Amino acid sequence: MAADEEIVVSANRIQISTEHTKLSVGNIKQTLTLEILPIIKDAQMQHGLRHGDYQRYRSYCTRRLRRLRKTLHFMQGNRHRFQGKKITEEMLRDVKYLYIPLVMAERAWSFAMQLKQEANTELRKRFHLMGRMQKAAKHTEELERLCESNKCDARTKLEAQAYAAWMKGTLQFELQQWQFAMDDFEKALTIYEKLSSALSEEEQILYHQRIDEIKPNIRYCSYNIGDQSAINDLKQMRRAVGEDILASKLDALIAQTREKQAATLSEVSWRGRTIPVKHEKVRVFLLNVQESEHEVQRANTLESKISVYESLLMECKDAIQVLRDELKNDPNFKLKTIEGPISSLHFLHSYVVYIRLSKTIERNLLMIRGVKQQQMGSGDRAPDAKKANKPQELIRLYETIVQNYSEILQLPGVSEDTEFTQTLVARITAFKALRSYNIAQLFATNKKWLEAIALYERVQAYCKQALQNKNLLEKDLTCEVEDILKAVEGQKYSAHALSILGTDDVPEQTEKVTAIVKKKPLYERLDEYYEDQNLVSKQPNIAPFPPDFKAVACKPLFFDLALNHVEFPSFNDRVEQKKGVGLTGMVKGWLWGGGNKK
Repeated sequence: MAADEEIVVSANRIQISTEHTKLSVGNIKQTLTLEILPIIKDAQMQHGLRHGDYQRYRSYCTRRLRRLRKTLHFMQGNRHRFQGKKITEEMLRDVKYLYIPLVMAERAWSFAMQLKQEANTELRKRFHLMGRMQKAAKHTEELERLCESNKCDARTKLEAQAYAAWMKGTLQFELQQWQFAMDDFEKALTIYEKLSSALSEEEQILYHQRIDEIKPNIRYCSYNIGDQSAINDLKQMRRAVGEDILASKLDALIAQTREKQAATLSEVSWRGRTIPVKHEKVRVFLLNVQESEHEVQRANTLESKISVYESLLMECKDAIQVLRDELKNDPNFKLKTIEGPISSLHFLHSYVVYIRLSKTIERNLLMIRGVKQQQMGSGDRAPDAKKANKPQELIRLYETIVQNYSEILQLPGVSEDTEFTQTLVARITAFKALRSYNIAQLFATNKKWLEAIALYERVQAYCKQALQNKNLLEKDLTCEVEDILKAVEGQKYSAHALSILGTDDVPEQTEKVTAIVKKKPLYERLDEYYEDQNLVSKQPNIAPFPPDFKAVACKPLFFDLALNHVEFPSFNDRVEQKKGVGLTGMVKGWLWGGGNKK
């Protein structure tokens, strides 16, 4: 309690400022500030740990350490001789002296994490890992000792204490000294919580991330000490943990706990029949089915709930394969129809397949809810135009649900249960109505009115058939079918009207026609009704004046085509014949102009 009170008092004395000086009587005393967590997180993200490359980060720490020593002229010997130097409190004239033990601790820690990754294949490297972790803890103790000086401010002291406690807790965690590890982690957690409460919202993000990293370690230590209630929290944390140092330990711990609990599971009951369970994989799977229901209820988002179903379905495949291997010699296993009672092992196989199909249906219903929320612009995921769901996605999910229920109906041993069979048939009919409704909506969107009308009628038939046995359906499914039945009648008549009009863009076309008609004068649109306010104005658009010139046809020409075929009478007998003239007369007339005288 005294340590917690000291932490609270120190946290309240933190001053977040860019000025690192304090005024004293007669002189100015410099105060050093080292924000350890922001510094190391920024370096880790920029030099390899964003992708889990600990070797790259270790190389960066080595280069950074060499640059610091050269800048401060604090080299430890030369190329021929090593001479170790220790940083003292009197040397803290520059904050860079505090960087040296910090970077050395980070270098040793990153080397240990690199060895941890390689220790999965080379077990000998685990001994080297422990040595580097002890070296990292030693450097953090040195950093904490230096930060206790009066030359450092309150925030630096708390940062150093939290960092040292976290590093020592990590070392004890690897040594499997659970009590000491939990104490160190709780100390670090308390300090980081107090620090985050004294900082601005932007700076709190890093500290909340470190708090979220420490909590699973504390729960893991608590479970190993003897707290059996911590296993549920560890399962929930495992879904949120990525590929870090704790993930493999959590997986091994959860698997070990399930094996212990599965040893007590010897038989299960389904549809009024008790079945013995002999295979260990099947026992673990059945136990996981019971626990997954609670995990789904505790999950906060649709994605986390769907992930629980996905992991459960992956385990179901192994359990089904074990039972299939045992049923290879059963002659009734490959038969589609079996008369009479079936064996216990065969009935257990039907039960496991039923679990797989039913959990697939539950997962698809969650996905349908997510699609609808995304289309409405609400829910856990924000609508994104680039990732918008297509209408075919709902149809596919409903089709899968119908197929899954049909497969359950065909399982051996199910047909003997009349009530269960009727329930399955009613659900199949209800989901067929939902599937047909979405297909009809897709046809209506594509303006295929005849197909949409036919499907709307099919939807009405399915809905009425399903509602005849609505006592066999869930309440939510019954309400959904009733809502569709109410909406589909109006949509059917709307599709019928639009099929007659040939278009559903009546308002848009009316606006286009109005715009065209408005430009015409009145004498050109006498057959079209339009309330033109321009006609009662001072300049009504009745007819253009003066009228426009128009081309007219020229006067036609008449040709007497019969003249070429008419034969005129001869008038030779009425024409006076001239007498002949000799040569002398011709000359005479030519020379003297003589001629006939009348």
